[in-house]
Amino acid sequence: MSFFKKLKESIAKKTEAVTSVFKEGLEKTRKGLVEKVTDLITRRKKIDEEFYEELEEILIGADVGVTTVMNLIEDLRDEVRKRKIEEAAELQPVLSEKLIELLRGEQNNELRMNPNGLTVILFVGVNGVGKTTTIGKLAHRFKQEGKSVLMAAGDTFRAGAIEQLEVWGQRVGVEVIKQQAGSDPAAVMFDAVQAAKQRGVDVLLCDTAGRLQNKSNLMEELNKIFRVIQREVPDAPHEVLMVLDATTGQNALSQAKLFGEKSGVTGLVLTKLDGTAKGGIVVAIRQELNLPVKFVGLGEKMDDLQQFDSEQFVHALFAGIIQDQEKQEEQTEQV
Repeated sequence: MSFFKKLKESIAKKTEAVTSVFKEGLEKTRKGLVEKVTDLITRRKKIDEEFYEELEEILIGADVGVTTVMNLIEDLRDEVRKRKIEEAAELQPVLSEKLIELLRGEQNNELRMNPNGLTVILFVGVNGVGKTTTIGKLAHRFKQEGKSVLMAAGDTFRAGAIEQLEVWGQRVGVEVIKQQAGSDPAAVMFDAVQAAKQRGVDVLLCDTAGRLQNKSNLMEELNKIFRVIQREVPDAPHEVLMVLDATTGQNALSQAKLFGEKSGVTGLVLTKLDGTAKGGIVVAIRQELNLPVKFVGLGEKMDDLQQFDSEQFVHALFAGIIQDQEKQEEQTEQV
């Protein structure tokens, strides 16, 4: 059975709605990456040095990341030799297969939930990446699953951050624990954990500052928040999710490296993937950071924050090719 057929069968077991969200959300990347690869394969029937060079350029242009691209091209060369592939068209399923391997990684991308009581999830990341929106959408997701949720407005420094979280709270029907603007974020977290414990809440989602106006160090501030939370809930936070804006590409990767090393990040959320043709950044981040991508933002709607799924991701990118193959197979059968 062909690789694309296997992929389609695997996807068929998943919900149609999720598959549609991935397809629509990755349309720009599909055009920026897969359609260019298809065009290359159509133009250059044979696999030669120039073919590899052009493929390299396309992948780097889609933000797959230079190191990852070099390794990927080497892998493709090996496969071509091993399988004695001569036609460029035969390389497409091999490339898709390799992308799934790169995206899958070893780690589990399920959220770590506390089986005995309160789960605390901390969100970190620079301003403007869509952190508050992500928290709001995740609160909605948990509520859909029947869980009780509280949100903590720990970004007390950015103008309008508390109000923005409150707007989301009203939208999804979740209370926000807050204090005055400029107050101590660790004190907000203390109040929030106390409230969550008293009410027997399932999940507490905590916003934190992306930047501090005063001279104190952001990492010190985060460490203080950690200490306060751990004093109240010893094994918390259960997740520290770093939110990154996919449209900033390699810049997002640099941010993740800086933040990730110091703030105990356990997983990533990539927002605004629908707004970029450079969705290859997911591959680069997966490879270079060795952190699981837990969620991806694929649009404006409430349900467009989806748990990351490497098969859905690659299927959405290669959907057009899979349809074309099916048509060809049908025509062959009719003949």
